[in-house]
Amino acid sequence: MTMLACLGTAALALWAVAASGSPAHAQSDTKLAALRASGTMRVGITQTSPPWTYLGDDNKPAGYDVAVAKEVGRRIGVPNVVFVADTFKNFMEGLRADKYDFVFNDLAPTAERQRVVDFTEIYGVEDYRIVVRAGLHAIKGLDDLKGRTIGVTTATANEAWARANLPDTTIKGYDNGSFVFQDLGNGRVDATIISHFGGVHYAQATNLSVEEVGPPLVFMPFAAALRKSEPSLKAAADDAIRGMIADGTLDAISSQLKGIDYAMTEGIARAKGEAAAAPK
Repeated sequence: MTMLACLGTAALALWAVAASGSPAHAQSDTKLAALRASGTMRVGITQTSPPWTYLGDDNKPAGYDVAVAKEVGRRIGVPNVVFVADTFKNFMEGLRADKYDFVFNDLAPTAERQRVVDFTEIYGVEDYRIVVRAGLHAIKGLDDLKGRTIGVTTATANEAWARANLPDTTIKGYDNGSFVFQDLGNGRVDATIISHFGGVHYAQATNLSVEEVGPPLVFMPFAAALRKSEPSLKAAADDAIRGMIADGTLDAISSQLKGIDYAMTEGIARAKGEAAAAPK
């Protein structure tokens, strides 16, 4: 396996360790019962990460992660899901400060994040690609990014991958993807590293003509984040997600995404298989 897949594989490997739970915190494990008693759980999202989380035409949270979070809530016995808008860079501290109970927002279980929070079962994957302005023929693939300025959303796996794998570039961070695409359009950045789905949506939203160049860089898994002291809540969410994989719910939700060319459960299985086959 090449270095292009290392971040995704590392995220999966670390997730596998974290997936065993946190038994040391069992004595304070009351969150699931409290959520069921209240009937409400709070979920952190950006609202600016389409097609994963965004505001729909009715100005209400929408997207793949929003639909998954609502279904997880229903299955664990907490039917009222309230979404709290925040940014990627605030998610870890937001969880630790009890601002929300979960984060569902295409969040990769990276090493840095797993030091401070737990992650559920993987419920999705996205393929990361190089996106440039249409007609920028000087950039045809990874090797052509040397000396270029690359726009990424701050505190995302996109940024982590770019900083780890593009040492001869200037990495410019933004609070959300719409700002990246605005600067891509006006030439302040030469390219961006983004998921196929996110790239398509932002291009449409900004009316910018862009194109993907080169093959996918990595297939990145994502999972929901929660505090480390809540193993029963994690176990309930894990069971819900496994059920959604088994009964086709995740595929039904993902089939509504524009541009997806694989069933979400197939993508999850592929990412896990690549991680299992990678040299240890």
